[in-house]
Amino acid sequence: MNSKHSGRRRFLKEGAALAGLAVGAIRSASAQTLASEISEARPKGTKYTTAYGERSHFEAERSVRTHDYAERPFPAKKLTPLQDSVGVITPNAVHFVADHYVPPDIDPRQHRLMIHGMVDRPMVFTLEELKRMPSVSRVHFLECVANSSLHRGGRDAFETAQEIHGRTSCSEWTGVPLSVLLNAAGVQQGGGWLVAEGSDSGKYTYSLPMAKAMEDVLVAYGQNGEAVRPEQGYPLRLLVPGWEAPFNVKWLRRIKVVDQPYMTKMETILHSYLRPDLNGKAVWFLFEMPPKSVITRPSGGQQMSGRGYYEITGLAWSGGGAITRVEVSTDGGRSWKDAQLQEPVHRKAHTRFRLDWNWDGEEAMLQSRCTDERGDVQPALEELSKRWGASEEYWKSTSVTAFHFNPIQPWKVTREGSVHNALFKFNSVPSNGPDGGGADSHSDH
Repeated sequence: MNSKHSGRRRFLKEGAALAGLAVGAIRSASAQTLASEISEARPKGTKYTTAYGERSHFEAERSVRTHDYAERPFPAKKLTPLQDSVGVITPNAVHFVADHYVPPDIDPRQHRLMIHGMVDRPMVFTLEELKRMPSVSRVHFLECVANSSLHRGGRDAFETAQEIHGRTSCSEWTGVPLSVLLNAAGVQQGGGWLVAEGSDSGKYTYSLPMAKAMEDVLVAYGQNGEAVRPEQGYPLRLLVPGWEAPFNVKWLRRIKVVDQPYMTKMETILHSYLRPDLNGKAVWFLFEMPPKSVITRPSGGQQMSGRGYYEITGLAWSGGGAITRVEVSTDGGRSWKDAQLQEPVHRKAHTRFRLDWNWDGEEAMLQSRCTDERGDVQPALEELSKRWGASEEYWKSTSVTAFHFNPIQPWKVTREGSVHNALFKFNSVPSNGPDGGGADSHSDH
């Protein structure tokens, strides 16, 4: 009996050992096979590990340069490929750029931010001192003041969402609220404006109202979980949520508290304070970007593979706050359906919208219009033209650039499935609010 039990124990023990060896051998063989497969699948001459930020070689490169800007490094005009985007966050590498000067090469250990002028205590901060102060992270869009308007005048080459609307991007920005720094310095009575200056060779300078500065402006050193990149203002930049991009001074080095706007060189060039409209009148202090949306898929330059189900998706944003509604039309504005908004919806940020669509293979006209938290509605081109006093011939001009241009963008789908920009080739149905009842958007113009 004991002999049998002893033999059984020995068998189980030896069997377990043999099983372990077998498993080890299988694992070893599997590892060798896997390594061999990886080696064979990987292009010769490439390393298995990839560099930081490098995409899979199966993914196509996403270019941020386009057409006439391709051979002009500065002023740099790089446009975000919105048609390739998913979600709401723009990767740092494809964030749009509109630099007037070459980005300076700044050693963050030597960089300083000075706050002076009409303050009780002029102060100078190092980057490390700023990082020790209370910080916040918020998702906000940036948008060029002339976004969406530079494709006009019969320039048929501008077809894609990137070419037409790519001067906007959205990131999670991290930094110190400007109000914290101003309160530390002690703003004196009468100090109603700031003048912010960058460290670039041109000393880019811009005025900012004190009320906005104390509301939600950031001195940002982080973007999407890493340091702000050189083309975006490394190591410090202003982030002015919802307002036109020229206020967002890069390579920030100095903030002076003053009693009035300074009308700096760049402000004069960009006409940010006094902007004539089409009736010969003028609009003062026009800063906030109006509500806007664009369908990014299907959109201009894309090819649909055949009739059937498609998800219509795109982006909406407004300087007036959060997007509360996006409607989509597939019949040129004759009927509208509410799209689903991706949660969470951030204020003054890109908002992703989606709508299910079964394409019947016939011609279609895709459009979207958004409404923000104040009830401001994105207008159709016809409505915006009436508001501005514009004629049809005006939009055909090759010399016109319209700031804060936010009409509904129509995309024409042909029976062959190709998608084209139809904004200036399509007599759109007037957009009179979600219920067709004459709702008006914010009086930007």
